[in-house]
Amino acid sequence: MKQSSNLAKAANLRHFFIAVFFLISFNQAFASGSKLPEVANTTPTDNSGIASTTDFGPTQYDSSLYSHLDPNHEVPAALLKKAIDYFDSHKSIIKNKSTLGVIDFSQHNSKERLYLIDMVSGAVDRYLVAHGKNSDPNYTGYATIFSNTPGSEMSSQGFYLTAETYIGGHGLSLALDGLSPTNSNARSRAIVIHPADYVQPGG
Repeated sequence: MKQSSNLAKAANLRHFFIAVFFLISFNQAFASGSKLPEVANTTPTDNSGIASTTDFGPTQYDSSLYSHLDPNHEVPAALLKKAIDYFDSHKSIIKNKSTLGVIDFSQHNSKERLYLIDMVSGAVDRYLVAHGKNSDPNYTGYATIFSNTPGSEMSSQGFYLTAETYIGGHGLSLALDGLSPTNSNARSRAIVIHPADYVQPGG
């Protein structure tokens, strides 16, 4: 079944992801959350999935190496550039370079705003992804504030690398390590990818 194969793909290939913590669902929907007591600490954002204070500078990579990616132009161009910039300059820490993920939190949570990019074929698959409930305090469907603080129940911006798989309370799960100052607590916050039946298409 496609849903199960997508979960296995995400778990076994150790994809490289950008943006926020997210949890995977068998019904192709994603969600996010934290397991520790709530503490507030927010980071302003431009909703691009990266803290607005981050400066990526000019493109450093050979664009011809990545011109085949996203042939249908589904991924927001600015986010794709940020992802490729980081990917290209940090290849030494990425064991499996087959997949790149981008989340666009400027979009409403009813949209398929998680993009998984096949780095060989260039093809893009899209999925639903939720944000931490306290990143959307007015329940508008838009993430407006972010935090790296344990217990905040907010999404954390930055670059992530997937790590080991394990069987947890939600089944097959995938650990994440934050690579940015804005998500450095991802491991201690127990931010992982796991099935989430409370995230449904259209809501």
